[in-house]
Amino acid sequence: MGRKETFVYNTQTLSYEKVVTPIRTRILRAFGFLSAVIVTAIGLLALLYHHFPSPREKELLAEIEQMERKFAQLNEEMNEMSNLLQRIQERDAYVHRAIFGMDPIDPDVWKAGTGGHEVHPEAKAFKYGGDVIQRTLNQMDVLRQQLLLQARSLDTIMALAKDQQKMLASIPSIKPVREDKLQKSLNVLSGFGYRIHPVYKIRKFHQGVDFPARIGTPVQATGDGVVVEAGWHQGYGNCVRINHGYGYETWYAHLHRMSVRAGERVKKGQKIGEVGDTGLSTAPHLHYEVHYKGKPINPIHFCMDNLTPQEYQELVNRASIANQSLD
Repeated sequence: MGRKETFVYNTQTLSYEKVVTPIRTRILRAFGFLSAVIVTAIGLLALLYHHFPSPREKELLAEIEQMERKFAQLNEEMNEMSNLLQRIQERDAYVHRAIFGMDPIDPDVWKAGTGGHEVHPEAKAFKYGGDVIQRTLNQMDVLRQQLLLQARSLDTIMALAKDQQKMLASIPSIKPVREDKLQKSLNVLSGFGYRIHPVYKIRKFHQGVDFPARIGTPVQATGDGVVVEAGWHQGYGNCVRINHGYGYETWYAHLHRMSVRAGERVKKGQKIGEVGDTGLSTAPHLHYEVHYKGKPINPIHFCMDNLTPQEYQELVNRASIANQSLD
């Protein structure tokens, strides 16, 4: 079947003439039709894209929604960790302030945030979920900073604790002769202060405490330290002196034998010699002195092992009674 032809009636010639459409007009008509089809197609595609996502887009949108839920859950967990870290910091402050007498972490430093500028501008590259990512990253920065501060603080506490432990082990705190090895009760100790000298029979200041015991009874170091003297000392006979650091020094006099030598490090409770009767002594005993910053102090205050507070106070009271010393 051929193409349909169009005729028009010409009034001048009184006849029908065939209508011939110029090629240019036909091209324009075709182009307009094609443009309308394209615009309509694009509109339909946009409508379908917006309201009817493809399976791949549905998958991506579901993944983004799941990611946002996970980030929200992560934020909640970080809030819990932040609260826990805050409680740890409060305990840290108590340890610094109450036990070691030092200033804890400055609250302004502890609570310092990361505001004032965009710390993670790369989060803006995410059209969906960028705000959630930004908040999470900022909170992680704060937690990281606080964990670093807390770690440094704990390192400081460890160092202080080690020094405190060393100090507690060094300061004299036990009797130089075990109580079960003493020949007489602790109630009859010749203590610190003015006493009647057994040889000169005059009132003289007694710089230590006399522990009566049999010859050969073990004598122990009352704290960690370094032996600074182990030999004959005028009036004291065989004598061991130990420097404990922190200003403390102890003297052990009238020894029968010495088990250490000068320069040797000793531990609390270690045997350093045996009770004797050497030097200016009238009976076997250990003369024990404690010096602090070069001055003798009452050793009875450093004989605290195996005593209740009541027994310790009774021991102090009895050691203060004026009687005759053994050296």
